[in-house]
Amino acid sequence: MTRTVLTIATGKALYINLAANLARSFYLWHKSADITFSIVTDHPELLSADVTSKATVITIKPGELGEGFSSKLFLDKVAPEGQTLFIDSDCLIFGDLSPVFERFKGMPVSVVGNYISSGEWFGDITAICKKYNVPHIPKFNGGLYYLEKGEVATRIYKRARDIEKQYDEIGFVRLRNRPNDEVIMALAMQLEDMKPLIDDGTIMSDPLACPGEYKIDIINGRTLLVNPPLPHAEHRPWYPFEKVTPIIVHFLGEYTLHYPYRREVYRLSHNLSWLGNVKSVIAIEYPQRFKLFLKNLFRSTYHKLFGIRKVKSSERVVT
Repeated sequence: MTRTVLTIATGKALYINLAANLARSFYLWHKSADITFSIVTDHPELLSADVTSKATVITIKPGELGEGFSSKLFLDKVAPEGQTLFIDSDCLIFGDLSPVFERFKGMPVSVVGNYISSGEWFGDITAICKKYNVPHIPKFNGGLYYLEKGEVATRIYKRARDIEKQYDEIGFVRLRNRPNDEVIMALAMQLEDMKPLIDDGTIMSDPLACPGEYKIDIINGRTLLVNPPLPHAEHRPWYPFEKVTPIIVHFLGEYTLHYPYRREVYRLSHNLSWLGNVKSVIAIEYPQRFKLFLKNLFRSTYHKLFGIRKVKSSERVVT
């Protein structure tokens, strides 16, 4: 059975550049053709030659897969035969993905996560479960989806697209003004009796779930993300782990602007040379560390003099 890593990069050049970074991290760890890499995009001309010379580029028309998060509800339409691991473009890969494919093998559609039966997750989960007469739904990070091409996957994704049409009516809450693919796929999977691969912290995590210290090294394939234990103010009670070493790190939102991501991307784009590594620390890491130090040092003084600055609109918001 063929194995493919797939990502989608449509609309803004921002997403095409993120996909190129993901591709470079993939090829660092996958020199052979055992696993292939595909990019679905409506702007193939924006992809750099080092990426297009290796990756399979699937060109679509603007808006063909919807907007915002909706594109992930069409994975059955763009996935090739065999096993497909969809990874969001704002991720980086820190090792061989073969063991991940092995763990998913035989699951028509799956995710990495656990179950939720109550509380709030883009809607009142208790009410939604009662509405559909299900005991729970999978809860997961939508930066990763797994599917095996076939009738079952097609049926589940069709159901997901139908659920999206009733998003507000069901009681789901929007994310960045758009329906959130995670809760849509969670409900579709539960209604079709699909199960998640239970999260153990080794496949994917992100700095939002682990707001403490996080260390990454793309060259040596090392990751460490920390969710500070209680009573730390930044502890995430909804995340079940305190320390994780995932093979995929998801840099949600503004985390692609932070120096750990930018440093590793610099290393990848400069062929991982010794000089490139030194430059990445001097030109990217140290300046941002110093800037953060000054911001934290004078934050209270700034607020007293000028007040709290207005939050900038994210470039990722689809209007």
